[in-house]
Amino acid sequence: MTLPNKITIGRIILAPVFFISYFLPYRWPSLDGLSGILILSIFAGIEISDFLDGYLARKYNLVSDLGKVLDPFADVISRVTYFLCFVSSGLMPLWIFLIIIYRELGITFLRMMMISKGVVVAASLWGKLKAITYAISGVLGVLFVSFERFGIFSNILKPLRIYLVVVFYLSAFAAVASFLVYLKAAKKIEK
Repeated sequence: MTLPNKITIGRIILAPVFFISYFLPYRWPSLDGLSGILILSIFAGIEISDFLDGYLARKYNLVSDLGKVLDPFADVISRVTYFLCFVSSGLMPLWIFLIIIYRELGITFLRMMMISKGVVVAASLWGKLKAITYAISGVLGVLFVSFERFGIFSNILKPLRIYLVVVFYLSAFAAVASFLVYLKAAKKIEK
């Protein structure tokens, strides 16, 4: 197994660790500060490893078929984990989370169908915008929760929450648009 694939697997393992760390204060309220540190650190680790595995794979010609499947899977697992945490604490509207889940499951189905025909669809502009809005949502959400748990920057929490909701809406829109682009590409192949 290549180093980039090992890093990707590490990212998959970190997702449930993030989830557990996020909910520590729900069971033990005195662990608010520790939870804030952990979710910030784990989030940073996941996002840095996402960049690192792809960089290493390309730089050292370690791109593999396993990595092509594993990397997007790790992306989905980590981002869905963040968003599930945000929904459970009332930050993200449930309907936006459902749109994201439906999009990710739909894309997974379409990818499997297209891979079986030997076709790989390149990322579209909407797919890239979706990735950017998901990343911004993750960063703002983790910062919001961490600031709240540290008891710092309370004066910016309200405006930060407004920005966060706007980015969640943009994420939902980009998720739908990117799915439609992918669906259109899949239909062309079926003809």
